[in-house]
Amino acid sequence: MSASAPRRPAHAGGWAPWRAPSPLDGRRPNPADLAHAAAAGLGRDDVLPYPTDEESADRVRLLMVGINPSPWTVAVNAPFARPGNRFWPSLATAGLTDEVVDASRGLSPSDERMLATRGIGMTNLVARPTARADELSKDELRAGGRRLLERVRVLRPHAVAVVGITAFRIAFAMPRARVGRQDTDGLSQWPRDIPLWVVPNSSGLNAHETVDSLAEWWREVWAASAPSSGRSSPLQRHGGPG
Repeated sequence: MSASAPRRPAHAGGWAPWRAPSPLDGRRPNPADLAHAAAAGLGRDDVLPYPTDEESADRVRLLMVGINPSPWTVAVNAPFARPGNRFWPSLATAGLTDEVVDASRGLSPSDERMLATRGIGMTNLVARPTARADELSKDELRAGGRRLLERVRVLRPHAVAVVGITAFRIAFAMPRARVGRQDTDGLSQWPRDIPLWVVPNSSGLNAHETVDSLAEWWREVWAASAPSSGRSSPLQRHGGPG
C-alpha cells in the first residue's frame, strides 16, 4: 500500500477486543506459572487494532517493538508485564496513556480499546520467551529483523520504535547504531516514509535509564509519529473506537 493509497473502510460491525485474555484469570503468575510459560516456548498476542497485519494496515500510528517476551509476559498474555519494567510508567509520564497500565495481570478490554484508539501497536522481534534478552541467539534476532521489515511494509505504521539498542544492532546488522532516530538508507526495502527509532530498554536491569528519561524518548517518538498529509489518521478515523 503506498502512502497515497485510499483509506480502507472500517471493519463491518465496528471494533471489539480480539486478544485472548490472561489464562490466569486476573491473578499474577506464581513460580509454577512462570516455569510453564518458559518451558512452553510460546509467545504472546500482538497488540494491534485488529487480529491481522492486513486488517490493521494503515491504522497504527506508532508500532512499538520489544525484543522478546519474558515468561511473565507470556503467562498473562500482555506486553512488558513484569513488575519493575518501566515501560508502562514511562508511557503514562510521556502522556501517551492517561494512566499507568497495570499489565502484570494482563490487559483489560478498556486497555486494549485505549491503545487501539490511540493507534499504538506492540510486537516483538522474537516470540520465544526468555528471562533475559541476552539469552537469544544472533540468528533469532536477525530473523526477527527480517520479519519486522516484512510486517512494516504491510502494516505501514506512521513510525516504528524498537525498545533496546543492543538487540537492534544485531537484528539489523547496524553495529554502530545509537539510540534515537535511525538512518534507514542502509536498510534495504525499509519504507522511506516510515521513521525508525530506537529507544533505551525499559527493563529494570537497565540502570542507565529512569521513568522520566524514558518518557522523554517517548515524547519525541510520539511527536514524530503524528499523522501527516498523505497518511491516514488513527483508528477512530476508520470508524473504530473514539
